[in-house]
Order: sequence, then C-alpha cells, then structure tokens
Amino acid sequence: MTTHPIASYNKSTRLFALYQFLPRDKVNAMSLTELMSVYGANPDRYANERKNLENDLMSLNQIFNDIFYSQALVREPAWGQNISGQTARFYIEPSFSIDVINEQTVFFWQMLANYTANYLPTSFKQSISDKLDQLDRQDKTSFNQGRLGQWQNHLITLPSVVQAPKLDSDVLASIHQALLHSCQLKITYRKKWDESANEKLIYPKGLVFIDNMMYLTGFYPVEDHIDDNVLLKAHRNFAVNRITKAAVMDESIPDWVARNAFTLKNLSKLGKLELNDGLEIRLVLKIQRYACQHLYERPLSNDQQITVIDNTWNEVRATVTNTQRLQDWLVSMSQLAVVVEPAQLKAVILERLESGKALYDND
Repeated sequence: MTTHPIASYNKSTRLFALYQFLPRDKVNAMSLTELMSVYGANPDRYANERKNLENDLMSLNQIFNDIFYSQALVREPAWGQNISGQTARFYIEPSFSIDVINEQTVFFWQMLANYTANYLPTSFKQSISDKLDQLDRQDKTSFNQGRLGQWQNHLITLPSVVQAPKLDSDVLASIHQALLHSCQLKITYRKKWDESANEKLIYPKGLVFIDNMMYLTGFYPVEDHIDDNVLLKAHRNFAVNRITKAAVMDESIPDWVARNAFTLKNLSKLGKLELNDGLEIRLVLKIQRYACQHLYERPLSNDQQITVIDNTWNEVRATVTNTQRLQDWLVSMSQLAVVVEPAQLKAVILERLESGKALYDND
C-alpha cells in the first residue's frame, strides 16, 4: 500500500492504489467518506479530492469493463442508478483478479477442473469454479474464438468404472494444514473390514493419488534411528475416505521424517506407496499378439522387450513392481495372457482366476 495519500500521485498510480485498497467483499463495502481516509489528507482540498475520488472510481470501473469485460468494481446502488440521497458504497467482486489472462491460463484451469473433480473437497472445487467464472467474464469472447478455446467442445473426461469415494472437507483441511506446517496429526481411522475406528498419531508425509483414490502416507511415532530400514517399518498408508476425524497437533514432526530417504519419490521407488508383494520383479508374459498391440503403445516398463513367438503368441519381458494393481491387470488379461515368470506371481494369478471361475461354476 502507498505511504502517502492516494490523491498525491498521478492518475495511473492512483487507480492502481485504489484497486489495492478497495475491500474484496460486500460486507466490508466502503463509502466515499470512508475511502477518503486514505485517498486525501488535505482539509483545504477535501471537496476537490473527493470529486477526484469519484472520477477515479468511475475510471477504474470503465477499465474493468473495457479490458477485462468484468463488472468487478461494484457500486451499491448499481452504476447508472440514481443514488437519490443514499450513501453509495464500493467493493471489488471477490473472485476478480488482474492476473495475466491468456488462452493457456484458461485452458489450464479448465483441465484442472476436469482432472481434479474426484479429489478436491467442495470448498476447493468451488474456488476453481469461481476462477473459471472469473476467466469467462474477463476474456470469454477472445478465448472461445482462439484455438485452445475451441478445444472445450471436443474434450470430455469419462469417470472411472467405480466412482470416487466421498471425502470429508474438514478432514482434508486438517491434513493439508498438518502437511504444510510439518505438524503431527491425530486421526480416527476405520480399516476397510473393521466395524469400529481407532485413534492413531501420525507423522504425515504427503498425499498419494491412485486412480480415483486418495491416500495419506506417513509414519507411526518411533524414536530416531541411524538405520533407515528400521524407520521404514513405521511407514503406513491411510485411505483418506476412511479417516473420520483429523486434528492437527501442536507438536512438530521429528527431523528424521524429512530425510532424503523418505521423500515421496524415494518411498515410491521402494514400493511403499501402494499395496505390493515385494519390490521389482522380472515379469515374463506369454500374450496373444493382437492383445499385445497396446503394450507397444503403453509399455510396462522402460526396459520392456517384445519377442514374436509365432502367429498367435508374443513374449513380453519387463522389470516391474509387483503391486496389487499389476496383479489386478494380469487377472483382467485372463484369456489373453499367461504369466510365465516369476513362479510365485504365476501361482497368485492362477489362484485368483480359479477362485473367480469357482464362483461362476457354483452360481
């Protein structure tokens, strides 16, 4: 904010300073008299400066209309209406901003709205909707006529087969606060198959998104240790939708949680961020040639190798992490692929397929 009365500056500076000072909500709307407390300080020129303030407000309103296509500067009674003895009050519409707006900005916010719809709490989703409304008001015509703007008529995001679980906004807010301020977190958690919930104290580390599920990853409280593997035994993941309560504690998380060995990237490399039966394995698949086509386009790993066996079968070799998601995918390929190696994984997939077949046989 300026250190001198706004009236002492040239017009361009006055308008910018006035924009900064105006309240951002209707409840705190200010009258001309209230605005004069920062606008003008010379009692001998009060009448002239008050008139200049009125003109500056009208100029600011005109700029918002001409450049941003926005009625961002609100006057009550509305602009153009006769005040008739009423006290006019002014404020900036809360969602308005003079951020640089271009096609990429609008496109980014639209994609953010589409791809985070299943993850964000209601308050966050509303803020994105407000932002898009603001962008539409500011640059709707030029954006819709631009190349990126035209894409909105040619894109759609289809939902997952199963819908995302409902998330508690208060729980999410506490998780966010604990993560951003490095505080301990007390949660009430109900495991998938349990009837009752239990309280747990957590050193929160981050949030993990898998398909349309969100998980809180962190550590149970343990004493510091020189061996990272000992500390990793305290690592756990919690489905956020199963956290019924969350409270941020006054205590900070210990320094060892911030070690480089426990970054989200390293925890992911160690296979700690999702269900798994070990770390990396050398997967060998026998897969029907036509079903193998999508693996040319979307390989299982960077070192994937595909060898043609005959007119019916291909062999695929890849180094992968033996996760629950991998096993689910292999089961879904039931009539199209056979696990050759490793033998332990082959046995797991065969058992799941036989169990599924038994359900249909007994139906």
